[in-house]
Amino acid sequence: MAETKPTASAVKASTSVKPKGGSNIISWLAPVVCIIAGYIIWRFILGSETGFTKPDPEGGFWPNHKGPIGALHGIYEGGIIVPILIGMFLMVIVFSIERFLTIIKASGKGSNSEFVRKVQYHLANKNVDAALAECDKQQGSVGNVMKAGLRRYKEMITDTELSTDQKVAAIQKEVEEATALELPMLQKNLVFLSTITSVGTLVALLGTVMGMIRSFGALGEEGGAGAAAELAVGIAEALYNTALGIATSAFALIMYNIFTTKIDGITFGIDESGFTLTQSFASQYK
Repeated sequence: MAETKPTASAVKASTSVKPKGGSNIISWLAPVVCIIAGYIIWRFILGSETGFTKPDPEGGFWPNHKGPIGALHGIYEGGIIVPILIGMFLMVIVFSIERFLTIIKASGKGSNSEFVRKVQYHLANKNVDAALAECDKQQGSVGNVMKAGLRRYKEMITDTELSTDQKVAAIQKEVEEATALELPMLQKNLVFLSTITSVGTLVALLGTVMGMIRSFGALGEEGGAGAAAELAVGIAEALYNTALGIATSAFALIMYNIFTTKIDGITFGIDESGFTLTQSFASQYK
């Protein structure tokens, strides 16, 4: 029986890059903490009794304070939707800081294009160890993927059973598997920013509608001058919710676009590194 030629599947399939050991605790804990913090800010800072000419001494979950002193305490009259919007704004800040630190770490040291150029130089001189040393210096996602590919690259140089095409396929597969482990960490928690971008406006619209219902309800029940104050409070409630919702959504959208742009740059560097490895091996080890 004729021997079958080994295929690329005969090569060890697992990648040399280990899965990231990140915790998901911030993903479910941060929204709860931010909403609670939003209520505390609304209830005890914006709704402080000293900030109103007619405070509600009995307090409770939602004190009925009247006559805010200054615009800051006037936000309190936006109603119970305001703490939700404040909590969402805090979420944008928390997840923006978390993504910023993660992406800065993933970007590594120096320019990705300069890093790839150095690796190309070392591979052109068939110095794989020097290329691996450059990956250790880079310390980012591009360096991690390149390092995984270079380890398989080094293995394929000494392999005598596979064809060149099979070796190139093995290197490419290693790069793809390493990339699949790096990208999820870059995109993690961005869903919160994208969701707040649209939901923030909808929550603000809900608060606006509630404020207008309150306004016209007071106008219909009391009428005359007695309804003027209630009408003003209802309109203020509507406008405060609108302003907070628009500000929150705009901030979330800006941060989301900034981070996706950064991630696209890292992804381009990863793609370039994979192309560099396969092309280098195909041209030098035919």
